[in-house]
Amino acid sequence: MKSFRDRYARGAESGKDPLAAQRLATLIAPFLLRRKKSDPGIAPELPPKTETSHPVTLTREQVALYEAVVRETMAAIRASDGIARKGLVLKLLTALKQITNHPAQYLHESAGTTAGRSGKLELLDELLDTVLAESQQVLIFSQYATMGRILQQHLTARGIPVQFLDGATPVTRRETMVRRFQDGEVPVFLLSLKAAGTGLNLTAAGHVVHYDRWWNPAVEEQATDRAYRIGQTQPVQVHHLLAQGTVEDRIAELSQTKRALADAVLAGGETALTELSDAELADFVRLRGNRP
Repeated sequence: MKSFRDRYARGAESGKDPLAAQRLATLIAPFLLRRKKSDPGIAPELPPKTETSHPVTLTREQVALYEAVVRETMAAIRASDGIARKGLVLKLLTALKQITNHPAQYLHESAGTTAGRSGKLELLDELLDTVLAESQQVLIFSQYATMGRILQQHLTARGIPVQFLDGATPVTRRETMVRRFQDGEVPVFLLSLKAAGTGLNLTAAGHVVHYDRWWNPAVEEQATDRAYRIGQTQPVQVHHLLAQGTVEDRIAELSQTKRALADAVLAGGETALTELSDAELADFVRLRGNRP
């Protein structure tokens, strides 16, 4: 693994050796068989798919939490090393992603007011109002089951029919939920990214919302493919909610870089970030110009 990263992955991902990915692609080409939906003759009947990034501004509460966590955790990171430092880095990245989702997720609030506290949630409400007014159906993915439950509570309080599937959902219950969605009984389907990223046919959806960003774009694409797959007859709109000026901006940049590289040279997302220097990490997580 170390030899591979030294020879190929590090140079390709950093951009310092632009030919590294090409050398690896040449090496593995004789052993690689890959088909994509965009290849001629694979799925010619699929309708168009449109992807849109929706920038959102943090609320004052989110800004205060974000900056406090960066300040306090970076101080601890500078004073640590080894495994302890890596653990703090991962804890910091998780906390910041939770804050950009909704303060209630980071603060572990099981109940309470959700409206007016998250820029993402406000935008999601606007998107859903438009989608439901057009009698369309939507999938909403989050990598966090806790965020899914917060969204379910919020949408239920608004009177919107919604169901939520995560890793704890029994198989028989999953089948019932898929049937109800495909039959149009429930127009909004909340799903945990890992639990529902593969194996489900949800072609009744004309919209897919990624509430938060995942490090590996292939994971998001697999989730989108629950709707954009053979059997889909309507155009699919994919919405990425992106908190401006936050760590999510840098995640989006990393995702674009990863799309440009062969899958074989990708490192481990969050794990790779634990190798950043204190200065590089501080710049990565710094809040940039995002004010309500």
